[in-house]
Amino acid sequence: MSSPDTHTVFAIDDLRRILREAAGTAEGVDLDADILDTTFNSLGYESLALLETGGRIEREYGIALDDDTLSDADTPRALIDVVNDQLTAARTV
Repeated sequence: MSSPDTHTVFAIDDLRRILREAAGTAEGVDLDADILDTTFNSLGYESLALLETGGRIEREYGIALDDDTLSDADTPRALIDVVNDQLTAARTV
């Protein structure tokens, strides 16, 4: 694991990797497809899986994501935007 300040952007490939590590992949779901605007529920990820994913993102990227933020980010695009906003805020502190 690298230090948080080396992470400048969180991308879809980062999210795919963390989702696979945290919760695996549901049968019949292709995470390598265009999933940016597909809901996590449709991808087979329930709230517990997203909490685990959020925890891994926090540890790896050195940011904080509250439970409401995770539940409000219902698509990969929304979660990526939230993480990148947090990374930007952390760099300006």
